[in-house]
Amino acid sequence: MCELFTMSSTLPTEASFSLDEFSRHGGLTDLHKDGWGIAYYDKNDARIIKEASSASDSPYLRFIKDHSIQSKLIISHIRLATKGEVSVRNTQPFSRELGGKLHVFAHNGDLDDFSKLNDAPFTRFKPIGNTDSEYAFCYLMQRMAMIWDQDQSPELAQRMAIVEAFANKIRTFGIANFIYSDSEYVYIHSHKRISSKDNTSVLPGLHIVCRSCPANKTGEVTENADINGLTLKKSDSALAQKVILAASVPLSDESWQALEPGEIKVFQDGKIII
Repeated sequence: MCELFTMSSTLPTEASFSLDEFSRHGGLTDLHKDGWGIAYYDKNDARIIKEASSASDSPYLRFIKDHSIQSKLIISHIRLATKGEVSVRNTQPFSRELGGKLHVFAHNGDLDDFSKLNDAPFTRFKPIGNTDSEYAFCYLMQRMAMIWDQDQSPELAQRMAIVEAFANKIRTFGIANFIYSDSEYVYIHSHKRISSKDNTSVLPGLHIVCRSCPANKTGEVTENADINGLTLKKSDSALAQKVILAASVPLSDESWQALEPGEIKVFQDGKIII
């Protein structure tokens, strides 16, 4: 079974400590060795790096750390293949353009026969690989297009209605933990997890933790300040840094909150919107 990770913050940062622990699950401390990927958002676009091999010893991850790539929104995925061959095309996160924004999606679980769904005509958004996760993403994008084609900035309530209906539907096909972003918001849906060690059902599917760091007396965030491994970028903003992390399993000794099956959260700029 795969693992998910996302970070939303007020100011750009690099999730070095959390990503270090997350990447160790990709073939070193766990069995998720069949690929990994990460998306760093930059406004309405994203830098995506994917590799169809273990994350724990990846030179790409060393490149990321050496170059201190920072973002206000990060989505990452490590894969234990259950459907589809081990290849880049089947490696998450997946992405598609809609409304002039890059939409990014990562899923944890198996959705049996989802590609055979009668109301999923893949006319505009077609899968590149052959995973159930990418089929589900294309299904979501087909429905999102109905509101994004009419309005280049749909109301959050409209977006949420589609996300909720999508989550309810894919839960009927199997395990349905996912992280999705339209570059403005990040939506996370928790369901349940299957342990890769004993193949038993484990709850919950996702956990979250919130962190914060106040600005100094001059109203600046100190350059290279640190919040439990999150390196902050110097900023003239008087805003305090707020960070929300979500992951399949807790990545630190902090008090991570377990989400209920079927629970959906929406983050923006380090804050919980819903």
